[in-house]
Amino acid sequence: MFSFTVFLLFVLFICYKTAVIIPARECGVKERLGKFQGVLEPGLHFLIPFFDKIAYKHEMREQVIDVPAQSCITKDNIQVSVDGVIYIKVMDAKLASYGIEDYVLASVNLAQTTMRSEVGKMTLHQSFSERESLNQIVVEEIDKASNPWGIKVLRYEIMNITPTHGVVQALEQAMEAERSRRANVTRATAEKEAVSIISEGKRQEAINLSEGERQKRINEADGRAQEISIVAEATAYSIRRVAEAIEKPCGDQAVKMRIIEKYISEFEHIIEGSDIAVVPAQLANIKGVFEGISKVSQGIPSNIGKASTPPPPGR
Repeated sequence: MFSFTVFLLFVLFICYKTAVIIPARECGVKERLGKFQGVLEPGLHFLIPFFDKIAYKHEMREQVIDVPAQSCITKDNIQVSVDGVIYIKVMDAKLASYGIEDYVLASVNLAQTTMRSEVGKMTLHQSFSERESLNQIVVEEIDKASNPWGIKVLRYEIMNITPTHGVVQALEQAMEAERSRRANVTRATAEKEAVSIISEGKRQEAINLSEGERQKRINEADGRAQEISIVAEATAYSIRRVAEAIEKPCGDQAVKMRIIEKYISEFEHIIEGSDIAVVPAQLANIKGVFEGISKVSQGIPSNIGKASTPPPPGR
């Protein structure tokens, strides 16, 4: 019974060493007597016991490897801490097994040294604003070095760029000063524009007032000219009408009567408004006044009003 048990265990051991199952996400590197024999794809494979063995197994999926933070000095002598992640994939299991001892460690170290070198070529501001170019440079450099390793570097991403505490305080003070400067510039610009707008408004107001005063004087002058013209035309028209009335029968008598009435009326007003009246001796004889007025009326030329009389304006 004991011998049967030992035989059964030996058979199971031989089967375990003979049949090998490779998962779909991996691949194996087979060695025979310590020499590379081939790459085993996912599936069931049979080995020669005690001669063949699976020396290496590799993950064939894309791998995400964390790159620890490292201290870098920028071009403007500012110390920063940079960390990131790298994405790689095994493309050749044989090279990944025999080309390098540990491709993961090698990729991380190469990413750190490349990043340290590239950050040293940039200023702090450039390292923040040019992350994409930094990522691309790191990928290209690692990809060139990893060709003999049988891996492919897909991409690299910077996670954090962290300056030291003193640098952060200095940057905060610089940003505060810059914000204050911009606020002062904005305030001064606004005040300058306000003064300019106010002065422009006053200038335009003065121009408008002068234009208004000028137009007012022009209008007043035009009004006075029109008034004088209308009064002159009305006076001429009234004179022509009087002349026409004198030419009619008994017109001269009517003129004499009108003059006498006007004289008496004005004389009464003068007497009433004066405390002392000085009257020429000739005026004491009212008959002499009337005869004098009659002589004046007879001296009016008889041909006044015979000219053609145009109608009065506006009538």
